[in-house]
Amino acid sequence: MNKLGFIVTSFLVALAFLSATFFVVDQRQFGVVFQLGEIKKVVTEPGLGWKIPLVQNVSYIDKRLLTLESSDTEPTLTAEKQRVVIDWYVRWRISEPQQYIRNVGLNESAGALQLNRVVRNSFQQEVNKRTLNELLSSRREELMEDVKREVLRAVAGAEKPWGMDVVDVRITRVDYAESITASVYQRMETERKRVANELRSTGFAEGEKIRADADRQREVILADAYKQAQAVKGEGDAKAAALYGEAFGKDPAFAQFYRSLEAYKASFTGKSDVMVLDPSSEFFKAMRGAPAAR
Repeated sequence: MNKLGFIVTSFLVALAFLSATFFVVDQRQFGVVFQLGEIKKVVTEPGLGWKIPLVQNVSYIDKRLLTLESSDTEPTLTAEKQRVVIDWYVRWRISEPQQYIRNVGLNESAGALQLNRVVRNSFQQEVNKRTLNELLSSRREELMEDVKREVLRAVAGAEKPWGMDVVDVRITRVDYAESITASVYQRMETERKRVANELRSTGFAEGEKIRADADRQREVILADAYKQAQAVKGEGDAKAAALYGEAFGKDPAFAQFYRSLEAYKASFTGKSDVMVLDPSSEFFKAMRGAPAAR
């Protein structure tokens, strides 16, 4: 029993020794072997590596392409003193692990922190040289190239290089600072309202002009229609008068009698009508049967 326990214990100790001796480097990482705080070697290829147990230890650093996005909302002044906020991102990677660890830090966050400071300062310097229109126009590409050049110069460091490579610098948004955004929107709203009111006024004036022209045309059409109606009526009355004259000329007595009847008809229009006339007048001769004087 003691022999079996010894064997198991020895196996476990050997296993622990082997696990403390070997380490695995992932293809996405650098393996950095330290001995008493000093870098002994850097494993750049994936696979199985070894180290001295209890004396050496291994740290891993990401070798992939990393993205750093801006988190600073502090506005920057343009050449014409406009306060703008710029959102950007940087694509970077660790290229020299030993230089990176010595001059930057032991992990990716240390590099991102220092890189953020350098990129922010570079953007401030370059934006100060340009107007807002230039930031929004084709010179935007020129700005990003200039910032990338300044960042590469900073990370290269003549004395203490950072051991990293900056692949790309991009601007994602350029906007006014929040303190003046409300006033800008208010000016835009006021301008839009002014244009809308101007369009409504123009439309109202055009509408009044169209209505006035339509009323004029209506009056002209009605006048022309009335003129034509009166002409037709006049022609009808002339023809009627001619026909009456011709008919009455054939029998004057009948004509006198017909006119008297028409006069009676026009005079007695209601049951309550009252007329005071001399019975011996010419008006009632037709009713008495005596022919009216001609």
